[in-house]
Amino acid sequence: MVLVNEILSQIVQVDRPMNWGGLATLKPYANFFVEDDVKALKQAMDAKGVDEATIVRILSNRSWDQRQLITKAFQKQYNADLEASLKKKLSGYLENVMVSLLQSPEDRDAQALKEAMKGLGTDEDTLIEILSTRSNKELQLIAAAYKREFQKTLEQDISSDTRGKFQTLLLTLLEGKREENSNVINYELIEEDARALHAVASQKKPNFDAWIPILTQRSHSHLNRVFKHYKVYNSQDITETIKKQMKGDDEKGFLALVQSIQNTPEYLADRLQQCMKSLGTKDGPLTRLLVSRCENDLLSIRAEFRKKYGKSLYTAIREDTKGDYQTALLGLCRGEDL
Repeated sequence: MVLVNEILSQIVQVDRPMNWGGLATLKPYANFFVEDDVKALKQAMDAKGVDEATIVRILSNRSWDQRQLITKAFQKQYNADLEASLKKKLSGYLENVMVSLLQSPEDRDAQALKEAMKGLGTDEDTLIEILSTRSNKELQLIAAAYKREFQKTLEQDISSDTRGKFQTLLLTLLEGKREENSNVINYELIEEDARALHAVASQKKPNFDAWIPILTQRSHSHLNRVFKHYKVYNSQDITETIKKQMKGDDEKGFLALVQSIQNTPEYLADRLQQCMKSLGTKDGPLTRLLVSRCENDLLSIRAEFRKKYGKSLYTAIREDTKGDYQTALLGLCRGEDL
């Protein structure tokens, strides 16, 4: 618990930074020799029955930059695409993890967003999670990757697959206009924003569209101060207002956005728990969350998970998965939190 408390004392602050790179679980492999890895991967794929353990051991223990070098060297050495080769040799959940590790973050997110809107029914949780936790630059890259991959803009698909305030919220987030955290505190604007949020909520028929510019464009540090002032004016916190006055996708979207602003690691810990708590694990989102956060802020998410759910994320993954797929995910999670 010492590790957990130490991390939480640093991260649960109004002015916590958006860049969590120092809290990554997956770091560059010290004894990295690209030629050795390429050779071992080729031998593992050519082995009778496929040596999945070797593939997992290598790819789940190399950083993004190292995996890129492996991909380029594999292409040069064997005149073959490593991702395509893995798809031929692997299947199921393990294939998804290994392929995800080779994809760029924007390509991975673009595919997840497409999957969330494919067919009957929409995975609103994935839509709001990705769009509310990515930086302005990352959102630009995701939109470009989506158009390149699917020959259609992300805005078009969101517009055709969602509706109401939830749709407006998603489209506004996608614009990527959020201000950066700053050491300069604008108390006048904090007061103004808090009053504006309260004014809308106190109406008989509130139009919460008026909340969207504030919630999607102000910095996280600014908004956390706004939320504190809002509670003074409204006698309830902003999440209580959302739960009482919204419903359906609107409630889900606004609540997720506010929670991610208040404490991003806790919000993502909740998302991981959602993936594993029901009958049948949501393996797609579980894989994406671990792959996307392991070189960013997974250590902070682990700490929040242990604090909130009374057991480590490592244990939860071990109890909910099996085989080489389990080994790969545990490799990304990296360690037990006692």
